[in-house]
Amino acid sequence: MPVVSLKEIVDRAFEGRYGVPAINIVNDLTLEAVLAGAVEAHSPVIVQTSVKTVKSIGSDVLFAMWEAMTAGIEVPVTLHLDHCPERAVITECLDRGWNSVLFDASTLTVEENQRQTVEVVAEARRHGAHVEGEIEAIKGVEDGIGADTEPRRQSLETAVTFIRETGVDVFAPSIGNAHGVYSATPELDFERVTELVEATGVPIALHGGSGMTDAQFHDLISRGCAKVNISTALKIEFMKSSLAFLKGAEAADKWDPPSLFRDVRGHIVDLTTGLAATFGSAGKAW
Repeated sequence: MPVVSLKEIVDRAFEGRYGVPAINIVNDLTLEAVLAGAVEAHSPVIVQTSVKTVKSIGSDVLFAMWEAMTAGIEVPVTLHLDHCPERAVITECLDRGWNSVLFDASTLTVEENQRQTVEVVAEARRHGAHVEGEIEAIKGVEDGIGADTEPRRQSLETAVTFIRETGVDVFAPSIGNAHGVYSATPELDFERVTELVEATGVPIALHGGSGMTDAQFHDLISRGCAKVNISTALKIEFMKSSLAFLKGAEAADKWDPPSLFRDVRGHIVDLTTGLAATFGSAGKAW
């Protein structure tokens, strides 16, 4: 199965009312492990890169890794640029071959956000790529982007107008979700997802998924959240499994980096297969 478009993955998930894991990778190990987990689960997967990851690794190297690791892959996969407020980085990634981007102009006025999103959609279309849009910041800081204040929620009419006028392929609303670690189970506005889907027929992206309950995931996915973002959970799994292994290595005075990589990889594969099972995408590859 070759690399496919974001729209092909989310439209199928939207129609079938299952969610596809959209997982933020941080390096070559996590990229390979997420892809391996998707193959093991026979699930489509959306691999996401933050602006921070693009800048730290470099778009050329990152995309070369992606091409090498997805050559001949057996499940549908797509490469997405997450939360990017920088138009230059969006252009850079689209030029390199990213399949989709989230233009994060949520700090701008809705009018200016809409104007620029129209431009980004046109740019993406020239590359055969797709766009996720949002008009409200998601609470929490992720890879240096965002704020810890509660966003002002726009009216349903404003959101619907934005979706229709810009032509975005996926929309990410604020429904009480947040990036990072929740201090308690979040109180979510499930009905807003239903209202947006009924008014537009556009798939919804659920941000701030790390820490939500399975029941919340199932409810939101059944309403049309076809793309489910996971970033913090991978970072925690990556760093905690590394820490645990290194403590054991220190106690045994055995220092073998490939053993560390193999152990951490297993944790990330398990995370990916578990998400696919929870979201209902396991077994949905085509």
